[in-house]
Amino acid sequence: MEPATLQQLFFKHVKSILPGHLSLADEVAELLNISNDSAYRRIRGEKPISLEEIQKLCIRYRISLDQIINIESDSTVFYGKNLDGDNFDIEKYLDYLLINLKQISASKEKMFYYEAKDLPLFYYFLHDDLAAFKLFFWMKTALSCKCYSKMHFEDHDMGPMLHKKGLEILKAYNGIPSSEIWSVDTLNAAIRQIEYYCYTGIIRKKETIELLYKQLEHTIEHIKEQAENGEKFLVGQKPAGDPGNYYLYFNEWFLGNNTVFVETDGVQTAFINHGVMNQLITGDNQFCSYTKKSFSNTIKKSLLISSVGEKERNRFFNILLQRTAASKNEMLL
Repeated sequence: MEPATLQQLFFKHVKSILPGHLSLADEVAELLNISNDSAYRRIRGEKPISLEEIQKLCIRYRISLDQIINIESDSTVFYGKNLDGDNFDIEKYLDYLLINLKQISASKEKMFYYEAKDLPLFYYFLHDDLAAFKLFFWMKTALSCKCYSKMHFEDHDMGPMLHKKGLEILKAYNGIPSSEIWSVDTLNAAIRQIEYYCYTGIIRKKETIELLYKQLEHTIEHIKEQAENGEKFLVGQKPAGDPGNYYLYFNEWFLGNNTVFVETDGVQTAFINHGVMNQLITGDNQFCSYTKKSFSNTIKKSLLISSVGEKERNRFFNILLQRTAASKNEMLL
């Protein structure tokens, strides 16, 4: 491949990553501190870009150069920051999540695939107390944030911030067509985390336990209602009449991870969960193609229970509600 053609291919890839409202020339000019005319000449392949410029562009847009020049190295480049309990900022974490969802939502063509080994975080935001519990658990137990070390759950003060941010996040996710794959074990982590805090006394009040289980049950019932309509919507609202916005699959055999795969205007991105809260992210063509194939295979071996499959849908959600009720009864003895 000729150098100019390779350079043009590189910038074509950069453009595919950019949100539609941003100008490629403006972005390149600002990042490389050059004029727009110089940026255009590089984009057209008329002026070679230096290794230093390539490095800046690759870092900024998280590009694997191996992928662009077709080096078959059997390696995949991921990016993502590992969260640290010593300097974790919950509001910044939620802001980052919201920004990513808005970028996906801004695309013309989009699809969000979620293999839900655990209850997707978005649904915790249906109820402020349930969302506060999840984030409190992450900060106190998963990240061991020092300021939470001696706190009980009732001591948290995340209400006002969580209500505002959570609603924005939920609205953004609801606006993205999605396919979720659940199993009967999808609620296990949520239930066990509540049980753990009951056993250890981190939840001190009986009314708090009752409230969390009530909100978890209501969340399950709301998701069942979404499945019946084939559409996501907020609690207290009616479906807007957008069929095809929500596909829910029931998988009876195995879900190995909380994996997300997103397609936006022809660009594919895979998100691999690790360390409870962390994400490894890649746009590598081979890895994303494999991930999409894996999702397709799992979907083929799952039952569609949104819009259709009323009998299986009722059976599935009854199992979830029965497990939640059994745990609640045990914790309130």
